[in-house]
Amino acid sequence: MGSPRTDNELFSLYLEGDAEAFRELFRRHARGLFNFAYRMLRNAALAEEVAQEAFTRVVRKPPDLSRGTKFSTYLYSVGRNLCIDELRKRRVRRHDPLDARRGADGEGRTLAERLAADGPGTDADAMNRELRERIDDALGRLPAEQREVFTLREFADLPFAEVAQAIGCSENTAKSRMRYALEKLRVLLVDLDPEAP
Repeated sequence: MGSPRTDNELFSLYLEGDAEAFRELFRRHARGLFNFAYRMLRNAALAEEVAQEAFTRVVRKPPDLSRGTKFSTYLYSVGRNLCIDELRKRRVRRHDPLDARRGADGEGRTLAERLAADGPGTDADAMNRELRERIDDALGRLPAEQREVFTLREFADLPFAEVAQAIGCSENTAKSRMRYALEKLRVLLVDLDPEAP
């Protein structure tokens, strides 16, 4: 059995009519793209829409991969642009309710409502949920440029060269934004580090 096909090879097969090749691409990238969009938008329903729309746009207007562009880089660029469009729409026409707390899930429920709605759970479940919310809140406090580099690198597992290409900057700029993101996250989450003074 040979080595697994690259994304670009699978996409070429899809363009030749192999639907299973596209399903494999979807399996490889749907979760990472959703995670990226979720970290950018902080809303699961919108993140799912963005991930689906990104794949739809790639199908409608296939990229030219003959120039060395990687399929994943192109897909995440499309997803990034859709996230930016959605964030712009939000600024223009949506405001959070005045009683919303940090960590609201985008569905209009506050943290207390979400915890109450989840029913009784173990202490570990509550701690894990609280930890996830703290991390999501900290990511939400990062400047958009740093957050997108962090999420593409850590949640989509893209190398810096692809991150840079996806967001349209140099690789050094992407690395610099990642460094600043990590520094800010360390400050925001210092109380979670058992070795912190």
